[in-house]
Amino acid sequence: MLRDETIQRVLKFRDDRDWRQFHTPKDLALSMTLEAGELLEVYQWSGTDLECREKLPRVREELADVLSYCILMADVYGLDLDEIMNEKIDKNEAKYPVEKARGRADKYTELK
Repeated sequence: MLRDETIQRVLKFRDDRDWRQFHTPKDLALSMTLEAGELLEVYQWSGTDLECREKLPRVREELADVLSYCILMADVYGLDLDEIMNEKIDKNEAKYPVEKARGRADKYTELK
C-alpha cells in the first residue's frame, strides 16, 4: 500500500529538481513502459524459473520505477490513485463475477 507521504516524497523529489517541465503525459507513458520492459528483463531467459527469487532486489527496483511514473502521471492529470483503482476494481468485479471466474484465466468475454 502506498501511503500519501510516499506519494508526496516522489512528487517532492521531482519538484526539488524542477523536472515537472519534462513530465508530459506522453513522456511519462513512454517512461512507464520502458521501466516495465526493464522489469520484464528480470525474467528473460529464466527458463522454468517463473519467480526468479534470486533477482528480487532488481524486481523491487524496477517495480518502484514503474510505480513512480504512475504517481507522476496521476499527478499531471490530477487523478486520485485510490479513486481510479477502486473504479477499475468495480468494473473488473462486474466483468469477472466470482462464480464464473474463480480459478479460471479466461477473458471475461469467454466466461460462461
